[in-house]
Amino acid sequence: MVMGGEPEEMFDRGIAAMGGMGRYIKAGQKVVVKPNIGWDKAPELAANTNPKLVGQVVKACLAAGAKEVIVFDNTCDNWKKAYATSGIEKAAKEAGAKVITGNSERDYKPVNIPQGKVLKQTKVHEKILECDVLVNIPILKHHSGAQVTFAMKNLMGIVWDRRWWHRNDLQQCIADMVTYRKPELNIVDAYRIMERNGPRGVSLADVSLKKAQIISADIVAADAAAAMVFDKKPEKIGHIKIASEMGLGEMDLSKLNISRIRV
Repeated sequence: MVMGGEPEEMFDRGIAAMGGMGRYIKAGQKVVVKPNIGWDKAPELAANTNPKLVGQVVKACLAAGAKEVIVFDNTCDNWKKAYATSGIEKAAKEAGAKVITGNSERDYKPVNIPQGKVLKQTKVHEKILECDVLVNIPILKHHSGAQVTFAMKNLMGIVWDRRWWHRNDLQQCIADMVTYRKPELNIVDAYRIMERNGPRGVSLADVSLKKAQIISADIVAADAAAAMVFDKKPEKIGHIKIASEMGLGEMDLSKLNISRIRV
């Protein structure tokens, strides 16, 4: 947990404390950086991942020796508008990433999820199938359907048919997807958080300034810590509890060695 600074500074301090980006990325590897770019909303409205954080993560991936860094999301609003208004496309490109669309079904390939309890098959973006490392950068915010959207929920942006999840036990499907592909690193953006009217938000009245960031290789632990920032008990969030029970990560933060860094 890193608190008190700007997104870039918090990430730099946090990842250094974890041994550096080279612990997760080796020279020549292909990396996908997956932010939340779902909405045609400006950064101050906290509907999408902070673009400054995305840019800094891309730079760190390349500095660690990544062969290429791809940034994309399967957006909810028009993808061109969401990419532009969020500021993420510009920040990612300036940092050296290749930004691609996530809104064409032809780029998604069918996969089986043998350990899924409800989600047994889905279509996953081909860049996820090709990459060596997945860096997951969600924003911490309210969600009307899933209660909250953190790291596990952000993986809905790598699949094509998300509507099926909503019709067929959303909380279980979110956990099931983690059995297929765990990100190597999760960076939860809690610089600004949307406390209500999520996931799209309505106005600045929905947003509070937290200046926090959670960095973890354990996606369940990342979500549990994010829930605490959101003043919710992890065991009260369906997909966090389910994922913990499925052995996909640690929900009980008292069992973990957590560094708290104040910038």
